[in-house]
Amino acid sequence: MAVLYSAHPGAGDDPQPVSDDALDAVQTAATDAVQAATDTMLAATDSVLAATDRVRTATIPFRQALARLGVYLRGDRWFAQLIRFALVGGLSNIGYFLLFLACYGGGPQLANLTGSVVSTALANELHRRLTFHASDRVGWLTAQLEGGGLALVGLGITAGALAVLDSLAPGLSDISEGIAVIVVTAGVGTLRFLTLRLWVFPTGGPVRFRPWLEHSARDRSIR
Repeated sequence: MAVLYSAHPGAGDDPQPVSDDALDAVQTAATDAVQAATDTMLAATDSVLAATDRVRTATIPFRQALARLGVYLRGDRWFAQLIRFALVGGLSNIGYFLLFLACYGGGPQLANLTGSVVSTALANELHRRLTFHASDRVGWLTAQLEGGGLALVGLGITAGALAVLDSLAPGLSDISEGIAVIVVTAGVGTLRFLTLRLWVFPTGGPVRFRPWLEHSARDRSIR
């Protein structure tokens, strides 16, 4: 038989005996409580795992759709190329802005020239490698010369269109002129995309011979 002592020994109280049945009952109750808590945790874990499996199963179509979208966007269909073209244009504009700020200490003209040249060269290279996947068909020098030439032509078209607009409708408001600039810029961008896709970086097969710009070994080696 076990014996329990008073909480304050030495106080003169006699030890209080506790029966083995009472101790067994306490141990059994504690064991049952631990087992019940364990069962509850296991049930909760099973519920979480089941919910996770349901979510994973439910998202399978979504993940498959994302995978198909990724394959499409990396492909060479015209709309996928147009999306990449727009992304490259946005990146080049950000690069121009940062270079303009970095070089502004030398004057606005120098900053504009530096930003324009570097951002245009970057855009041409990204179009060659990323937008049109033409690094194996078009050399670096060819892309820079022809892409840069197109950029200059587009700039001239935009400037000429705005000059004609100012002469024909000098009383346009700021909002109307801004809308006109957006329309002209969008049109020039569309023409640039089509020219790059069909002429500079044609999809499929080698680039045709250009009598005014031979593809030298040096041009082909820079990739």
